Amino acid sequence: MNILVINAGSSSLKYQLFDMETKEIKAKGLCERIGIDGKFTYKPQLEGKEALNAIDVAMPTHSEAIQAVLNALVDEKNGVVASMKEIDAVGHRVLHGGQKFSESVLINEPVIEAIKECIPLGPLHNPANLMGIEACAAVMPGVPQVAVFDTAFHQSMPKSSYMYAIPYEMYEKYGIRRYGFHGTSHRYVSGQAAELLGGAEGTKIITCHLGNGSSMAAVKDGKCFDTSMGLTPLEGVPMGTRSGSIDPAIVEVIANNEGMTPSQVLNMLNKKSGVMGLSGVSSDFRDLDNAAAEGNERAQLALDVFAYSVKKYVGSYAAALGGCDAIVFTAGLGENSPEMRAKIASGLEYMGIEIDLEKNAKRGTVDITGANSKVKVFVIPTNEELVIAMDTEAIVKAL
Repeated sequence: MNILVINAGSSSLKYQLFDMETKEIKAKGLCERIGIDGKFTYKPQLEGKEALNAIDVAMPTHSEAIQAVLNALVDEKNGVVASMKEIDAVGHRVLHGGQKFSESVLINEPVIEAIKECIPLGPLHNPANLMGIEACAAVMPGVPQVAVFDTAFHQSMPKSSYMYAIPYEMYEKYGIRRYGFHGTSHRYVSGQAAELLGGAEGTKIITCHLGNGSSMAAVKDGKCFDTSMGLTPLEGVPMGTRSGSIDPAIVEVIANNEGMTPSQVLNMLNKKSGVMGLSGVSSDFRDLDNAAAEGNERAQLALDVFAYSVKKYVGSYAAALGGCDAIVFTAGLGENSPEMRAKIASGLEYMGIEIDLEKNAKRGTVDITGANSKVKVFVIPTNEELVIAMDTEAIVKAL
């Protein structure tokens, strides 16, 4: 079975084609600047096939972008499938499923309406995800499509974890509660860690998805117990450009003093804050490392604040879970920065957490647990696209 995985943004579309027999990627790429000047990238993973790098392709809408993807996949010379008939299903990443979806689902009209109802909760992402779904339906009529929600894994949280201490009617009227994000990633890496521990039952795992967008999750018996992102991805640890959790009164203070609207302040907190706002250098942690090495005190401060915040979540989640069997680092920063992993782990020895610095320098899936550590520490590369493909395959096979 061949599964096409789509991650649609407002003006972009990432794609991967999986051969589910081998779980290997046949091709992947990106459609950028949809509705502007259209840039198309195609990277076949089969020997002898040539790639296309950011070539100009007219993409007024997502439908033309999907058509460009299909044209490349079935191209006589460089395609990886003989015809569109070989693409058995499409799996879509959908950001927000609200309280409606606790698992992946086959897309039909009621599901589309439910995704639309969640637009107020995911105003930037859900409309784009819908555009990807509608474009595939137009270009690939009759091909089953599956929605895999970023929020679904976190729907197992108990009410005490997801409720905010605000008037209860705000939850009843508007669904204001903690939803959490990066759920597909937390689900994948916690599952991988549970396998390494011998099974999910009885396990207490803290997953650290660290990158430009960062979130933490406390996973008990294979299910999410708590997570750091909230109603939106703004809550939690500081990120590339997001502030993370702050005193809500800061919004009013900035608005009054700077003559800004609450929406303008939220834009600042989402796009101009985090380690970029602190450092004044960059939202990219690699740039911060370089600047800090050259003596930039604000870059060092940004790194320190980030590591300290992650460390606090590790401690609080260990308390919430009643212990911890394993900590998992994943995503761009979590997978690729041994320095940040060491910085976060430093000082946690009293909790029985210690890493092996030599193992910590390695890449890929690595057990970096220190010799005296009572808690396992893993680096596990995330693979959200494979999870989407596997969910899609399982749902379609059950039809």
